[in-house]
Amino acid sequence: MIRTAIIGCGVIAHTHFDAISKLKDVVLAAVCDIDESKAADAPQNVPFYRNYRELYEKEHPDVVHICLPHDLHYPVSRWFVEHGVHVFCEKPAALNATELEMFIELEEAHPETKVCICFQNRLNDSTLMLKDLLASGEYGEVLSCFASNPWIRDQRYYDASPWRGIFARSGGGVMINQAIHLIDLMCQICGNAKSVKGSALRLMDLDTDVEDTAVARIEFENGARGIFFATNANRGSIGPFLEVKTEKAEFIIDNRKLYRVGEDGERILLVKDKVLVGEKYYYGSSHGRLMERFYSAIKDNTRDYFPIREAQMSNLIIDAINRSGATGKEIRISPLRP
Repeated sequence: MIRTAIIGCGVIAHTHFDAISKLKDVVLAAVCDIDESKAADAPQNVPFYRNYRELYEKEHPDVVHICLPHDLHYPVSRWFVEHGVHVFCEKPAALNATELEMFIELEEAHPETKVCICFQNRLNDSTLMLKDLLASGEYGEVLSCFASNPWIRDQRYYDASPWRGIFARSGGGVMINQAIHLIDLMCQICGNAKSVKGSALRLMDLDTDVEDTAVARIEFENGARGIFFATNANRGSIGPFLEVKTEKAEFIIDNRKLYRVGEDGERILLVKDKVLVGEKYYYGSSHGRLMERFYSAIKDNTRDYFPIREAQMSNLIIDAINRSGATGKEIRISPLRP
């Protein structure tokens, strides 16, 4: 039986509670949050701690799920990795590309301890089918990718968890908090980026210092071009939307459905994602799939999960958009080291 614990009992932790409860041979041994009132929201009869070091000393978990504010993802993960505990880390893995490089070095220094970044949307049915179709070669090379994520996050969102609106704690706004999954999917389709030109903006008059809107042109190593747009200044939440054009076809992921566009422009439905029921439906239902894969990798000692290294490109792109907006220049991205 694998003993696991959740560190941080905010909104996303509830998705982890549910997914863990459905895993075989895994038991939730403890939860932790500095806010003792969160104990009421945790599963009943599960020990609650306010200090993760005390949790470790008393419960000795095999795995921890990091569901903390962004600035704590790397340092708390590091503490557990250095104590031999496997880590399932919510996105983003780090505040920026520099911190992520430190995380990768930590991962490499402890190959016996597994660390998985939670890019669960890679395992959505729509994503998996689209990748298979493109890999088949039937439709030729990918030429372009357009991605948009027009959502709403008003002052109430930031007041509920003030760290979200503080750049030093969150690493940013719409890009790193909402649209990082979409940036990652662009990289899943087009590969690594080689240059970025874009800008991060604050269109809303909110009491924050993070961007609510971002736009970018991304040139990929394979020759494809990506156009990225994300905002939290919309009047409602739409999408995310992803359009991929190849030499012989056009595909669209819209509202959690994958379509191929026919010659007459009609959308032909190929597959629908399974979705959550309730307020947080947009999280998708693939957290459980990724956790199953990660825990199987622990049991069987395989590498069949998403290591921290695979979070690097999305962080590099976000950093490049910020730098490009500040300088007005196109930013080159260095090739990833093997």
